[in-house]
Amino acid sequence: MTALTITAGRPLAGTTTVPGDKSVTHRAIMLTALAEGTSVISRYCRGEDCLNTMRALQSLGVPIDETPEQLTVHGKGFWGLTEPQGPIDCGNSGTGIRLLAGLLAGQDFFTVLTGDESIRRRPMGRVVKPLRQMGAVIAGRKGGELAPLAITGTRLCGIDYRSPVASAQVKSSLLLAGLFAEGATRFSEPRLSRDHTERMFRFFGVPLTREGDTLVLQGRPAVGWTGRDLVIPGDFSAAAFFVVGATIVPGSDITIRNVGINPTRTGLLDVMRSMGADIQVLNTREEAGEPVADLRVRSAPLKGVTIGEDLIPQTIDEFPVLCVAAAVAEGDTVITGAEELRVKESDRIATMSAELRAMGARITERSDGMVIQGLGKAAENGRLQPARQAQSHGDHRVAMSLAIGALTAASPMTIGDTACVETSFPDFESTLTALLTEPARGL
Repeated sequence: MTALTITAGRPLAGTTTVPGDKSVTHRAIMLTALAEGTSVISRYCRGEDCLNTMRALQSLGVPIDETPEQLTVHGKGFWGLTEPQGPIDCGNSGTGIRLLAGLLAGQDFFTVLTGDESIRRRPMGRVVKPLRQMGAVIAGRKGGELAPLAITGTRLCGIDYRSPVASAQVKSSLLLAGLFAEGATRFSEPRLSRDHTERMFRFFGVPLTREGDTLVLQGRPAVGWTGRDLVIPGDFSAAAFFVVGATIVPGSDITIRNVGINPTRTGLLDVMRSMGADIQVLNTREEAGEPVADLRVRSAPLKGVTIGEDLIPQTIDEFPVLCVAAAVAEGDTVITGAEELRVKESDRIATMSAELRAMGARITERSDGMVIQGLGKAAENGRLQPARQAQSHGDHRVAMSLAIGALTAASPMTIGDTACVETSFPDFESTLTALLTEPARGL
């Protein structure tokens, strides 16, 4: 998919599912690779990011059988990884490269981690610095600030690390390194970031505890863990596009089944509800240590809100599509404390500001966020306009967010450079098309 054309005109209706959670899939592949025996991972994310992590573990000597529905991982045990024959390409995945850096820092072999142009621009120092404090030997461009990263595996020692930012990638990288370190690794952060790694550790019986706001991991456990079968919950970040789409397109009524509702991820639900969205959480249950539910979403008028830094960790990946919701709401939405968005696949503050302005939105960009003056009643039904040359900037979440925004336009809009959508949601276009062609309930 190199370009995506969106033709509005119908509400979203029907029942759908979304890909398995990308964050959970990354971690499941790594933990099952270190297990003793076979694990089956069902409903995994088949986006390129996760497939690159799968290929990385295969190159490290872990046999993995792949089908569209399942990964069968033949775990090699705690010390079973082997040196790859060449560099490991993590593609577009910041999660993949940063978590693998932690996993490989304590091995007894040499590895080079690299990725695409976007990854080679993104900051790696945030994981390299604390890994070096543990004794890791890591070289890279600009002193290890940028990939490629050359990792000479060595003996690590646990440290007490207080992260200056709330980052699940930093936390997860250090916990994976801490598995192979001597002594205890202690980690704290200013606010709770995504806790998928903690949940996955506990699912496999890895000895991880919490003392107040500090995670404590005893390194080099005497006994490893055995393989387990697990079902990956649907990716909330993928569901978010349809949550917003069904809310802002009049007459919409959809149900998204099997969605992960981990509270460290679902800030968008809280924000959208405070804006006036009609979202029901139904049939709550648990899969692989993660809470799962079905989401029913019906269209509703929205009003602007204030989003501060306390909500950013729980909405970090949903920010682009949240901007779309704010652009068609009534009143102003003020977003602050979101500097982290400047160093994602694109500078998401700049790209969403520019692209939505091209669609008629009124946005004032700030260093740590933006002020969005919602169109509301200022435009016909709060509609955005089709941009002439909408671009994804190589960012999958920007591409899909612009597609959702285009659902409110009066005429078709084409978004360029959308091959990046393959990194997380290969079936996005067909899923959206199906919801747009399903007869609306009650019609």
